[in-house]
Amino acid sequence: MSDKYRVGIIGCGGIANAHAHGYQGIEEAEIVALADPVEVALNQFGERYNVKNRYHDAREMLDKENLDIVSVATWHKLHAPMTVAACARKPKAVLCEKPMAVNLGECNEMITVARRNDVKLAIGHQRRFNSAYTDARELIGNGAIGEPRQIVCRGGQGLLNDCSHLLDMMRYVLNDSDAQWVIGNVERKTERYERDIPIEDRSAGIVGFDNGCIGMLLQEIAGPNYQGGIIYGSDGIIDLTEARVRLLNNKSTDWEERPSDGKNQHVAQARELVEWIEGKTEHRGDAKHGCAAVEIIMAIYESARMHEVVQMPVRTLSSPLDVMIENGDLPVERPGHYDIRAFLLRGEAMQP
Repeated sequence: MSDKYRVGIIGCGGIANAHAHGYQGIEEAEIVALADPVEVALNQFGERYNVKNRYHDAREMLDKENLDIVSVATWHKLHAPMTVAACARKPKAVLCEKPMAVNLGECNEMITVARRNDVKLAIGHQRRFNSAYTDARELIGNGAIGEPRQIVCRGGQGLLNDCSHLLDMMRYVLNDSDAQWVIGNVERKTERYERDIPIEDRSAGIVGFDNGCIGMLLQEIAGPNYQGGIIYGSDGIIDLTEARVRLLNNKSTDWEERPSDGKNQHVAQARELVEWIEGKTEHRGDAKHGCAAVEIIMAIYESARMHEVVQMPVRTLSSPLDVMIENGDLPVERPGHYDIRAFLLRGEAMQP
């Protein structure tokens, strides 16, 4: 229908399905165009979601389709250039998949171009729309566990990948408290990549937030890895996963189970994007939060590079991990390039 927001999706891989389901779950938006240089991916996705307008060149799509909303669902390296390209065409909003970018310089460019062109820019940390996460945020805000003292998370698959969700979760449940300082370290003795981005084998980070809470992230160290964490307060504990909140405090004698409502997070994310466009609300995935998660990751890398507690804001705009690799500070002891997401590649391609 002509009165619906026209949506275009850049990138037709796995995560694009989540974006498509989000838009299909609301009445106000319609997916009208797709872009992906890989023919088989483009056509399979177009057939699945009945989208006829398909482009190998994203910029051609942006120029021809008069889009209101653009989803950037590419691999990480293209988040910044595709967001810049989309914002330059002045849609109403851009929803870029996480992580926002692969370094702070790119994050800054994305925010600048969005502001310059009056585009609302959101980052796809969809778990902000998980009812269990929001329940934990409200419980903490209402003093259910007293003063939050510590959050402990266990993640995997690289800081920029799954662990960016965990760092964003820490901020979200703490009412988006800002990090003040970070100390961390990394191990990289193999040639490990994630979607063509060099990542660490293992890492650990400790984050000091401005409300006094301390966040701790263990990556590939003390599994099992999962999305969620344990929040310790002065008067209680919250055990959080995507499926539920478990609460124990000084008013109870046993754990209180508080299950998630099971509603689709991507639909809620898309709905709030439309409401943001219409001036009805702010978007909880506003790019400033996506940037904050990337900044904590870069601070962990910078702490490992500089052997110091990093005070925020981080002043190094390139990726300190890339700098360490280029400088030979993380020598590979077990050679052999491998990508932990190589299973996403199609046909005979084994390298991105």
